[in-house]
Amino acid sequence: MRHIHNLKKYKNIRKMLRRNMTDAERILWSYLKKKQLQGYKFRRQHSIGNYIVDFYCPELRLVIELDGGQHADEHNIKYDEERTDYLNFLGIKVLRYWNNDIYEHIDGIIEDIINHINNS
Repeated sequence: MRHIHNLKKYKNIRKMLRRNMTDAERILWSYLKKKQLQGYKFRRQHSIGNYIVDFYCPELRLVIELDGGQHADEHNIKYDEERTDYLNFLGIKVLRYWNNDIYEHIDGIIEDIINHINNS
């Protein structure tokens, strides 16, 4: 299989996205960075194929995506489904959370991620 992770053509986009993280991404990143979560290394704004995911743990083959309100419109729902199908085809599990849940229920989300890690 050809190399599909962090393709050079997306390098500037990945850097821009890291510099301009959403508030929800910043909050979750504060729990994921520096191997704080169960000792696993997560990367932020990692590209896989033609997609850039919010957070990726290579060891677990796990993507975590945070969705704002724009993800509820019909076009974006279809795009997200295609993206998830592609990642699942590669053997990568995708966990999705709404931004509002990050703001209001971060402890529950962290617990959910840990449960997934422990059961994978």
